[in-house]
Amino acid sequence: MSGRPLIGVSTYLEAAAAWGQWELEAALLPAGYPRLVQRAGGLATMLPPDAPEHAAATVARLDGLVIAGGPDVEPYRYGAERDPRTGPPAAARDAWELALIDAALAAGLPLLGVCRGMQLLNVALGGTLVQHIDGHAEVPGVFGRHPVKPVPGTLLAEVVPEESSVPTFHHQAVDRLGRDLVPSAYAADGTVEAVELPGPTWVMGVQWHPEMADDLRVMRALVEAATPH
Repeated sequence: MSGRPLIGVSTYLEAAAAWGQWELEAALLPAGYPRLVQRAGGLATMLPPDAPEHAAATVARLDGLVIAGGPDVEPYRYGAERDPRTGPPAAARDAWELALIDAALAAGLPLLGVCRGMQLLNVALGGTLVQHIDGHAEVPGVFGRHPVKPVPGTLLAEVVPEESSVPTFHHQAVDRLGRDLVPSAYAADGTVEAVELPGPTWVMGVQWHPEMADDLRVMRALVEAATPH
């Protein structure tokens, strides 16, 4: 055995995706995610949407979990009316990923939420979201960058102690924090850019996209927490 931990990464489920001569329904994932897991020392496996009742069995076979970025979370999941600027629903992803998060937290599995994944972690713990903010997704389909500042004394600050520029693309953000979550980084405008769950299990969410950058530190911290000892 190599000792490299198995990290599951949730995926999109798209009605139509094109490659070669084909256009079919597809479970897909931007290549940056598995590459980042691999570069950080883990083995990557994709977790396409499945029936929520299979989440615990799935989590039981993993050493760590990444909830990937993607579409907006359905507002009813956090008790809100839909804002006209909220994107189309992704009901299968919401149900599956919320079940994965619940199962991971129950099992003490190391967990990283990326962008949507951070927002969904917040919702899973009873928090709410701001359905639209300006300035964090400037050009459709193009990642921007802005600085984030870690909160001293947090797990994130141990991993990335300095203010740093990160790749970002989102128009929603954390509003009310979920139970027991603490903010661990902010943008200059006060937007919560990272959250974590204090306790024995490594649980973190980042609002930016580490898979679009060369900084391995956040993913490496997850992989290290997920490595069997």
